Amino acid sequence: MPAIATLPPPAFAARATAVAGSPIREILALTARPGVISFAGGLPAPELFDTEGLRAAYDAAFAASAARALQYSTTEGAPELREAVAARASARGLATGADDVLITTGSQQALALIAATLVEPGDAVLVENPTYLAALQCFGQAGARVIPVPCDGEGILADALEEIVVRERPKLLYSVPTFQNPTGRTLPGHRRAAVAEIAARRGLWLVEDDPYGELRYEGTEVPWLAAHPGARDRTALLGSFSKVMAPGLRLGWLRAPAALRRAAVVAKQAADLHTSTVDQLAAAHYLRAVDLDAHIATVRAAYRERRDALLSGLGVALPPGSDWSRPEGGMFVWARLPEGWDATALLTAAVSRDVAYVPGAPFHTGSPDPRTLRLSFTTHTPAEITEGLTRLAGAVEAYCPASA
Repeated sequence: MPAIATLPPPAFAARATAVAGSPIREILALTARPGVISFAGGLPAPELFDTEGLRAAYDAAFAASAARALQYSTTEGAPELREAVAARASARGLATGADDVLITTGSQQALALIAATLVEPGDAVLVENPTYLAALQCFGQAGARVIPVPCDGEGILADALEEIVVRERPKLLYSVPTFQNPTGRTLPGHRRAAVAEIAARRGLWLVEDDPYGELRYEGTEVPWLAAHPGARDRTALLGSFSKVMAPGLRLGWLRAPAALRRAAVVAKQAADLHTSTVDQLAAAHYLRAVDLDAHIATVRAAYRERRDALLSGLGVALPPGSDWSRPEGGMFVWARLPEGWDATALLTAAVSRDVAYVPGAPFHTGSPDPRTLRLSFTTHTPAEITEGLTRLAGAVEAYCPASA
């Protein structure tokens, strides 16, 4: 048969090639080998999963109606799970009904739905600097102009925010105000009120991402941005069961004003029709049968010890002149090495000693700070954390900064 002339297929969409992959995922693959102590991924501790309770919940979902558990479902989500989410949100001070909630395939999908619903190519989107890496990917893929808002150790600076809103006329502000990823910082209540007031006065959507809010180890709970009067008609609040139940369930939720929520439902229909029925029903059974708050208290106690183990050892592990955050909750500590050091270059020496972290540069918008790094303390026991810091100290000792 004679050979036929062929042409290559058409090029990928520009958005598919304009956004880089996640360096965190790449580091996780690099450090997956046995024996590595990784402070890189924000992974919940698997030994703290309530495996027996979740197994019983799946059994109950099938026993109640296997046909329903295995069938297609509504896009908005199983009514009993929406009711449970609404009850938990109301208990945390934000009056919420089941109809206010959309169940999503992880809170990451909720963020993607918001981007699909609100962001046109070229729209300005404001983010904290640094911010959650997958949010930068999401908004970048939507074609947004992602603009950093100046922050200090407590988060967004309200005066700077207003100045940027006036200048750039953004579509939305994305924020992780409680135990932020990657810095661990928490935006104080008076600044939240200022952000809500600016959003109301200047006409701005707020996207409040709260995957870590229930992991508080000390201090006093701060009300959601969404609870402030100026924010109630313009805040998309994202939550997740990944950090308090299990990430493999891939269950998140979106609480939003009615018009935005309806638009997100249509976007979700185009994405996956609906979130897994059996997982939703199992989670709903679990929330009826188990005291999730008691389970979270157990998780908090374990994570508090791990946070303290990391904080107590950083002074020895990192070079003199380093500084780091002291989060009241969440999963992360943010550190900065001395002038002339490069966290990405140091990582090579660290991985060769079977310890890892995430360099901070990819979390920045605009000019990155190469000296920064993120360390997660939740995955390993205090003893493993201590050993990991010993290995990191060895890497620091072996590393020679370019300025040396």
